[in-house]
Amino acid sequence: MSKDRSPPRRLLYVLSLIALLLSAVPLPRVVDYLRPDFLLLTVIWFALAAPRAGGLSFAFVSGLALDAFQGVVLGEHALAFVIVAYLVHRFYLRIRMFPLGHQTLTVLSLLFFYQFILFWVDGVTGHPVTDWARWMPVLTGTLIWPLLASLFARLAQRG
Repeated sequence: MSKDRSPPRRLLYVLSLIALLLSAVPLPRVVDYLRPDFLLLTVIWFALAAPRAGGLSFAFVSGLALDAFQGVVLGEHALAFVIVAYLVHRFYLRIRMFPLGHQTLTVLSLLFFYQFILFWVDGVTGHPVTDWARWMPVLTGTLIWPLLASLFARLAQRG
């Protein structure tokens, strides 16, 4: 009998709830620009670590929850989360084999693509935001990815 090495589902729920709360806590405008996309990073990690548990439906529900908390166009984050989760799910075996540095660069490109989708949806819906600060979460999310990935891995081992 083989032992399942995927993280437990309760860890998925607890970490996604914490990430949703971290994404929804009001912050001063200056600090809010630097806030990483915690929920998206959680979706990416679970799509890598437990593709069955952290699949497209998890990404969709997480995106809808973030839309509801932030009061933006319903489905904006859900669409972007599902597309990013699909890309991670499609290539998760390759991404998991990357060293942490290459994995971080992959997460950088995924976060950039996510922000581009949000930028596109905002433009289509008539809410264009052309400020350079909209791209700051890409950098901060990339910088915290190695710490977050190792923290999640340790929690999954204990779980």
